[in-house]
Amino acid sequence: MTASIPLLVTFAAYLLLMIGIGLWAFFRTRTFDDYILGGRSLGSYVTALSAGASDMSGWLLMGLPGALYATGLAEAWIAIGLTIGAWLNWRFVAGPLRVYTERSRNALTLPDYFTHRFADDWRILRLISALVILVFFAVYCASGIVAGARLFESVFGVPYAYALWLGAAATILYTLVGGFLAVSWTDTVQATLMIFALLLVPVMVVVSNGGLDSSFELIRQVDPSRLQWVGAGGVIGVISAAAWGLGYFGQPHILARFMAADSLKTIPQARRIGMTWMILCLGGAISVGLFGIGYYQANPQSAGMVNANSERVFIALAEQLFNPWVAGVLLSAILAAVMSTLSCQLLVCSSALTEDFYKGFIRKQAGQTELVWVGRAMVLAVALVAIVIAWDPESRVLGLVSYAWAGFGAAFGPVVLLSLFWRRMTRNGALAGVVAGALVVVLWKVSGNVLAAWQAAGDALVVWKLAGRTAIDWGMTGNQLYASVPEGIRQALALYEIVPGFVAAALAVVAVSLLGRAPPAQVQATHDEVRAELRANGY
Repeated sequence: MTASIPLLVTFAAYLLLMIGIGLWAFFRTRTFDDYILGGRSLGSYVTALSAGASDMSGWLLMGLPGALYATGLAEAWIAIGLTIGAWLNWRFVAGPLRVYTERSRNALTLPDYFTHRFADDWRILRLISALVILVFFAVYCASGIVAGARLFESVFGVPYAYALWLGAAATILYTLVGGFLAVSWTDTVQATLMIFALLLVPVMVVVSNGGLDSSFELIRQVDPSRLQWVGAGGVIGVISAAAWGLGYFGQPHILARFMAADSLKTIPQARRIGMTWMILCLGGAISVGLFGIGYYQANPQSAGMVNANSERVFIALAEQLFNPWVAGVLLSAILAAVMSTLSCQLLVCSSALTEDFYKGFIRKQAGQTELVWVGRAMVLAVALVAIVIAWDPESRVLGLVSYAWAGFGAAFGPVVLLSLFWRRMTRNGALAGVVAGALVVVLWKVSGNVLAAWQAAGDALVVWKLAGRTAIDWGMTGNQLYASVPEGIRQALALYEIVPGFVAAALAVVAVSLLGRAPPAQVQATHDEVRAELRANGY
């Protein structure tokens, strides 16, 4: 399609506003602490909305509604799990992490925090943690770029390859120039735009369907099972969807918002604001996907774009239900969701490369100005890698997000939680947890993908290839290979990889810590001081 003048004007105005905030932040960024954490100066409102917007990427307006549209109400367990996980994260992690990172030599990143929390003089924990961040954030950043590309491809009718660059350019620019302050303040604007869109669109869909009763009846006409809380995946599917909530405890881009709060007293108010925003947004996203089923049952002639790719359901509804000016604002909300998360992911990757690699291993005496400019260069480098990963036009937003979310949740979640509350935890225990969580997620995902490939092959012969040449030809069909795997293993591999990864990491932390010597006395003393300060403040 060709974009209308209203769409062009609203998109251009939105992008210019974001870039303007980036330029404003540029003149307020003087040190690397400013560039990475904004000088720990965020109030409750900005902390809350920045944490929410950086969490809810393009999947909120594309991936989640698309999953509801394609499958039905069973996918709502993702939102339920996320809501519970987010509240627990705000309640039990935000405050303690804010205090502990400041006492850990004013740690700016998770690897930096781990290094000083466990007195890791060998810095191996810093290295491994930074590598995990770079690997999984490359995938996570790619998901944001895919979402932006889908938006520009659908709205402006440009080829996917060009849409990649259009979707990423503005985000890269304001993140590179303005750093954390730009990212946090643009997040606040973007969060406001997102909640407006996610409250307005589902209301209009229900009105167009003739009301709630009519909407549910239209969904039943398509498939009554779309309204069941347990879908084709059964109990395993419910557990996998709800397990998304486990991921919150290990997401570096969300934890960075807690670290940047101006004080411990900011956290409770920020939690109330953030959770209210989140519940309303998730409810809106679920409603868009679910009631969109009814809308396109009543209007099948308009369903072409959505049937081709269910993740475009919000885009299609915004264009078809609203005049071009309002549609332009609503579609800008998708760009806001994409940009808010992508920007903070780029910044976290930049901080890992600059603080944990460049300063940690290459230039220990690097000055503040040098670190800021190296950080900007790293933003650009990571963005280019993410664009390469996102180059496949068949990439799905939710699939990329789920893999990266599981990687961070399993690798860092148990380590962060136990580091805040367990005095006996050791450096080796933390290292074992990070490695075990990351490896189990990767191996579980790869095994599940192989099994799915065999199932998809059906009656076709499966040929294994290496470097373009046949390495193994078992002479077996996909169905035969799939049937050769015991049913129990097939069901286990259908489980979302964050669950086994999280459990493996927690067990590794506890086992290795207890088998080794107790932490140094100073490490235990710092832990006691942090807990005492938290108790004094009601934690």
